[in-house]
Amino acid sequence: MAVSSGTAALHLAALALGLGPGDAVVVPSVTFVATANAVRYVNADVVLADVDPDTGLMGPDELQAAFDRAKNATVRAAFPVHLNGQPCDMAALADVARANDLELVEDACHALGGNVDGHAIGDTHASRMAMFSLHPVKAIAMGEGGLLTTNDDELATALHRLRNHGLVQDSDIFSDRDEAFDTAGQPNPWYYELHTPGFNYRASDIHCALGHSQLGKLDRFLDRRRTLANLYDRLLAPLAPLVRPVPRVSWGQSGWHLYPVLIDFDAADVSRASLMHALTADGIGSQVHYIPVHRQPYYRAIDPDLTLSGADAYYTRCLSLPFFPAMADADVDRVVASLTRNLGTS
Repeated sequence: MAVSSGTAALHLAALALGLGPGDAVVVPSVTFVATANAVRYVNADVVLADVDPDTGLMGPDELQAAFDRAKNATVRAAFPVHLNGQPCDMAALADVARANDLELVEDACHALGGNVDGHAIGDTHASRMAMFSLHPVKAIAMGEGGLLTTNDDELATALHRLRNHGLVQDSDIFSDRDEAFDTAGQPNPWYYELHTPGFNYRASDIHCALGHSQLGKLDRFLDRRRTLANLYDRLLAPLAPLVRPVPRVSWGQSGWHLYPVLIDFDAADVSRASLMHALTADGIGSQVHYIPVHRQPYYRAIDPDLTLSGADAYYTRCLSLPFFPAMADADVDRVVASLTRNLGTS
C-alpha cells in the first residue's frame, strides 16, 4: 500500500496494531527519530534498545534486554530497523518476539531490494508489517512517499481505511442501513461512513507514477550500489584499522542505501567535525546516520539515566561517505584519496 511518506507508514502501522496509552514499543536507539516518534503519535511509550556497536543493528539480546528493562510497562511491539540497508536478524528477533508476545514491524526504509534468511525484505515472513520510504535519497524515489506491506488481510483493511480519513465504503459493514441502501436493497453509489477517524495519508497519483517508473530501475540501481560498495571496500583496506567499513551481516543481503565507515578519530587525532569540514572543502559531502535517539533532549528527559553503550560506540565512530548510483568509479577514488589525506595517513 502506497502512502504519503515513510513516517506516515510508521504511524499507520502503530494505529493498525491498536497501540495506545499504556502500551510500549521497543525501538533501537540508532535510527532516524521518526521510528520512535510514530510510537509517541499514538501516545504509547518508547523503550529504547541498544544495538551492536559495529553494525548499528538491534539483535535478539538487545531486544530482550530492552523488554526486561521495561518491567513497569506493557510492551506490545518492537520496531526493528534495517540500518544502512543491512537487515536485522529477523529469525532471531522473531524468536524473542514469540517468547514475549510481541508484534514486529520492520522499519525497512533503508532496505528496499535487500533480503534476509532467503526472503525479500518486505514479505513479512517474520513480522506483522514492513514499511519503506521512497524519499528522494532512497533506493527509488516517489518524490516523497512510502510503502506498507503485510500478509494479514485484517491489518491490510485497517491500513487502507486509516490512510483515507477512516472512511468505510464496504456495504457489508454499513451501520445506517436506511441511508446506505436504496429501496431495492442496493448500496447507494455515493455513500460512505466514518466509524473511526483516520488520516489523509494517501500518496498522490503523480508521486505513484514516478515510483512505479522507478521500480523498473531498482535492480540496476542496486547492482551499481553493490559495485561501488565493493570498490570502496578495496580502496579503504589500506586504511584499516583506522578506517573500517561497517561489517556485513551473514543472514541477509543489504539494500545498500548508505555506505558508512567506522573511524577511530582518537587514533587519527582528528575530530569528526574537522574531517567533515575538510571533506566539504574538497567538494565531498558526508553525513552521520544517526544521532542516537536516547541522546535527544525529548527522550533523554523521559529516561535521563539510560546508557546504551553499543549505540554510543557506533555513533562516535560512524561516517557515511558519498554513495549513489550515478557515482563514477573515479568519484570513489577521489573520496578515498581525500579521506586518506585528511586523516594524515597518506
